[in-house]
Parts: sequence; C-alpha cells; structure tokens
Amino acid sequence: MITLERRPLLMVVSAPSGAGKTTLCDRLITEFDSITYSVSCTTRAPREGEIDGKSYYFLAQEEFDERVRNGEFLEHAVVHGNHYGTLKETVHEALAAGRDVLMDIDVQGAEQIREFVHEDSGNDWIRDIYVDIFIAPPSMHDLQLRLWGRGKDEQDVIQRRLVRAQEELQCWKDYQYVIVNDRIDDSYHALRCILFAERHRVRRFTLSHVPSA
Repeated sequence: MITLERRPLLMVVSAPSGAGKTTLCDRLITEFDSITYSVSCTTRAPREGEIDGKSYYFLAQEEFDERVRNGEFLEHAVVHGNHYGTLKETVHEALAAGRDVLMDIDVQGAEQIREFVHEDSGNDWIRDIYVDIFIAPPSMHDLQLRLWGRGKDEQDVIQRRLVRAQEELQCWKDYQYVIVNDRIDDSYHALRCILFAERHRVRRFTLSHVPSA
C-alpha cells in the first residue's frame, strides 16, 4: 500500500524589534501543538522570567565562540551587542520527531539560513521544507510608538533599535512572504493561512510504501 506523508516545515519569521513578531509566533505555538520553537542560544543575561533551556540557552561568550568554531550553528549573529545562534542539533531533533519548527530570528540569521538553503552541497533536505516570512510595521512612526509604549528600554536603546529597523526593512524583498502588522488579528490570520498553504505544497510530501496486512 502506498501513502503520502508530509514533511515537517522549517518556518523562519523575522521582523524589526517592536513589529509584533513574537506575539504572532507565540499565538501560533499556542494554537498548534504540532509546532515547536527552535530554542536559540544567546550570550546576553537572562531577563526576568526567562528560563534557561526554554526561553534561550544562555551561554558564556567562550562557549558560544567554541560552538561557532565547531560549526554547530545553523545561523548566528550579533544583535544589539549580544550573540545569538540556532544549533543545528536542536532543529534536526525537532524535525526528526515530525514537528514543524518555528524560528523567531533576526534578518542576519535568516540571511545565513537562506544562503545555506541555496548552497549546492546536498542541502535538499532543508530546501524542500523551508519557508520564510517577514513581519513589517505599518510605518516607522507606528514602530516608534510601539517601542516607547513597551516601556522596556531607555531612549538611547530605542533610537538604536529604530536605526536598525530602517536597515532591516530594506530586506523584506528577500523573503517569500511579507505581513504588514497593522491589526494583530488580521496579521495572525495571514500567518495561519501561510502555514496551511505551505503544509499542502506538493514538495512537502513523500510517498511511503506500507506493507499490506
């Protein structure tokens, strides 16, 4: 007997700080048990309420650098002075378990993965399951208001984030999908639609031969 089996997705979602990316990703994780976050590594200190191994893997700079030298990261980047990275092992384990993997990462990391996907070095396994989405704010003015409204950062930090956001917004054309996050419910509906459509692409499926009883 022949049956169709769906390959799990590797979904990369990027956005400037304050655009609402994490809120949208959290809603997706909450609704769909079949999707799991790829927990990233970082050299920054834990924030209040963050748990090592769940929020991030918090690494000393020396250990992070060693893992970079050993080629253990699928992607890694410096964001606001701190190092972040996604371990290949973490992604492989989730995919092997049949889980869709959601990566909430910045545009630097997304660019590295995109380069890896298109390398001519036997990376077909990731090419057939990869999809990336850019979350954009309605305007820079809206983004500024959101960053101020969060009340988490000092003025100089917010200014740095706005400057970086201007640079990151130039990358939206590099992604397969873009969602302008004007209204959170509408944006989440768009994200769900992308998920459903990508799960049904022909290249997501493989033929399996099951012995007859």
